[in-house]
Amino acid sequence: MTGSWWLPALLCLPLAGSLVLLVAGRRADRWALPFGVAVTGLGLLLSLLMLARFDSGDSSVVQLGFVAPWIAQLDLTLRLGVDGLSLPLVVLTSLLCFLCALYSLRNLPEPGRPRAYVGLFLLLQVGLLGAFASLDLLLFFVFFEVVLAPMWFLIDTWGSGEKRSAANVFILYTVLGSVVMLLGFLLVWASTGTTDMVLLAGQRGEQMSGGVQLAAALLIGVGLAVKTPVWPLHTWLPDAHTAAPTAGSVLLAGVMLKMGTYGLVRIVLPQLPEGARVLAPYLAALGVVGIVYGAWASFAQHDLKRLIAFSSVGHMGFVVLGIATLTAVGVNGAMFGNIAHGLITGLLFFVAGSVKLRYGTLDLRTMPRSLYARAPRLGFVLGFAAVASLGLPGLAGFWGEFLPMLGAFHPGVPERALYRVLLVVAATGTVFAAAYFLRVLRRVAQGPDTDDRVRDVTGLEAASWLPLVFLVVLLGVLPTLLLGLTGPTVESILSGVGEVVTVVAP
Repeated sequence: MTGSWWLPALLCLPLAGSLVLLVAGRRADRWALPFGVAVTGLGLLLSLLMLARFDSGDSSVVQLGFVAPWIAQLDLTLRLGVDGLSLPLVVLTSLLCFLCALYSLRNLPEPGRPRAYVGLFLLLQVGLLGAFASLDLLLFFVFFEVVLAPMWFLIDTWGSGEKRSAANVFILYTVLGSVVMLLGFLLVWASTGTTDMVLLAGQRGEQMSGGVQLAAALLIGVGLAVKTPVWPLHTWLPDAHTAAPTAGSVLLAGVMLKMGTYGLVRIVLPQLPEGARVLAPYLAALGVVGIVYGAWASFAQHDLKRLIAFSSVGHMGFVVLGIATLTAVGVNGAMFGNIAHGLITGLLFFVAGSVKLRYGTLDLRTMPRSLYARAPRLGFVLGFAAVASLGLPGLAGFWGEFLPMLGAFHPGVPERALYRVLLVVAATGTVFAAAYFLRVLRRVAQGPDTDDRVRDVTGLEAASWLPLVFLVVLLGVLPTLLLGLTGPTVESILSGVGEVVTVVAP
């Protein structure tokens, strides 16, 4: 075993916490929730220390690498590492997990059972972090699958409404997508003799014919598209979001969807470049259809969480469009959009959960409309998250939409006329987003004052939400803080520069 122990420690911390709760008796119910806050808080601290230790001046180099034997009979090695592409997602995951644990201290959904809730929550964190830190295709697949069972239980046990149906549809779609993705991984393995993502990125598909690359890119892309989700493979998402508990919705939208788009950039673009070039126009078209579809579907929703879920389909469409441009501007915008969407939509689901706690419903038709008058701070946070989500300049969401559209104006593929048509269609999505979010604010917050007694933002809610508000503003004003990390890595992936395939131990 060689390299840094930062990433193994980051993964083992929530895994150990989950195992502690597994073997603990029912007495653990009394301390499970603060224990979850402590474990996720330590994880966030580790992530921030990794960020401080990371050499941002050479972010295209995979750093904090860890290598250990895994399955000797199959010549498989456990490889972990982060670069400018994966480290922001690792920090985002750690942050949202901590904030969800903090929020759940006083907002544990029925039927309670805090020991099981926190144990599954920590196991989910292991899978999310491991997927972003993996440098081996099969290891990535393992972590990709680890998240499924905990999320199914969180939806089915602590969800609401048609939770069993939503949980089953979620697991069915994602497992089938994972099987298709695994077939693509096996095809790459059979053609190259390795699953080492570092080595495969360096080879740039040279050991595979164009047909094999196309087949592998299609299989892997479909599996990742389900998780993203790309239209028309999105149908599991609205039900899962609507039924999931607040913390589940935050992590599902804030992190799990990013596993798909991250995989497209980390695996498909550098390892299967010929296949990626062939599929790029189709992927761009599907992304733009998702933008328009997500916007129009949001207009038709009466449930606030379901509306936010459909808006996520549209926002992830911008991310998909940016990736499909095969340009540094577009892919950087997509990676920025990943982080921005995680922060903003996580905040929206937090607020939606708190609104439901106060009113007992998220039905926009029956909910009182005096949030600004009765709970002005809560109304402000909802308004802030809404205008951030619609892409207001000066906030993080703007760059996640503007840069992919800018990349579509000068795409890295020959079909420039198609991309410019898609650019115009995608731009209409920003107008629709403004319309449906302003409709939400009018219905929820801007009605006449009533006698309804609504509690305003509590201290615990403020502590859970303010970091997200701060980061949305910070990245909106100083986007180079994130683009400076992702930029060199994206350029290496698109140009085939060798730095991206170097694992550096401290």
